Amino acid sequence: MPDKGLDFLVARKDLRQCKCVEAVPPETLEAGEVLLRVDRFAFSANNVSYAVFGEAMHYWDFFPAPTGWGRVPVWGFAQVARSRHPELHENERLYGYLPMSTFLVVRPDEIAPDRFTDAAAHRKPLPEAYQRYRRCAGDPAYRAEYENQQAILWPLYYTSFLAEDFLAENRLFGAKQALIASASSKTALGVAFLLKRRAGCEVVGLTSARNRTFCENVGYYDRVLTYEHVDSLNASVPTVFVDMAGEGRLLHAVHHHFHENMKYSCIIGATHWENRSTQHALPGAKLQFFFAPTRVVQRRKDWGIEGFERRYAEAWAAFLPSVNRWLKVIEGHGPAAIEAAYREVLEGKSRPELGHILSL
Repeated sequence: MPDKGLDFLVARKDLRQCKCVEAVPPETLEAGEVLLRVDRFAFSANNVSYAVFGEAMHYWDFFPAPTGWGRVPVWGFAQVARSRHPELHENERLYGYLPMSTFLVVRPDEIAPDRFTDAAAHRKPLPEAYQRYRRCAGDPAYRAEYENQQAILWPLYYTSFLAEDFLAENRLFGAKQALIASASSKTALGVAFLLKRRAGCEVVGLTSARNRTFCENVGYYDRVLTYEHVDSLNASVPTVFVDMAGEGRLLHAVHHHFHENMKYSCIIGATHWENRSTQHALPGAKLQFFFAPTRVVQRRKDWGIEGFERRYAEAWAAFLPSVNRWLKVIEGHGPAAIEAAYREVLEGKSRPELGHILSL
């Protein structure tokens, strides 16, 4: 039987409350179940968004916790600790959606050499995109030396890929300019990288003064402005707005600056999680929430699973060489390190070039 482990818990109604508690893995598994031991996972503003939208988008439902508490979903690597499934064996390495915990029980289904789906009953109503686990030994995109980059960026770039693909399919809604808020966020960087490869679109980043130099040096944006200089943009240019921040005042400023030239506007994340406010009757295109899992379902129908995976792998391979120029990985182990990283990211104090890799 594996050793006792830990769960990192967050209060659902007050994200600043958190604690580590002892977690005991099950003594026995049912036929078809597999016990995973979480090895390492990334933590970024994306995970704060999972917590912010935990109730509304059912992110808390993936990994049940005691009443009033939640286990924030993360992406990372795990090993098979015990298995009662004939196709999954001890010590197999996996990548996927995990809790901030030592252990997770899954029920593999739809098994292929490079992946499987968790068919646990409580997860079936939840978005399919979060149910898949990649089997590293059979995954052609896996590189052991790039595990940290994959843990930190793969799911974020997944959203970037889907968002840019949606904009491209719609021919940027007739826009000639893409304005990306919270431009230093890793999902925003991915969108900018992909958009800049398309002709006829200027990619403009909006960020804070402290992150402006970083965004300029990364090289994915044609221009970078600080938030207070939105009004310096040419309001006659047809524009799409991709917002990672979810900050009400910025939405108001951007929409009222461009009016009818705001051709499409979406929120992807909530990095400014305490300053969210619903905006009504904004001029220009109606504000949308871009939900990546819905787009995954559509593109898997359009391209087939293999076609989708191939296109994403190609986009990932194109992105990865540039990442090593700016990403700095920081590793932390144990409850104190995890809490410190959690609070740093929650309070918006993490530097954009840093990527946290954590383990319990």
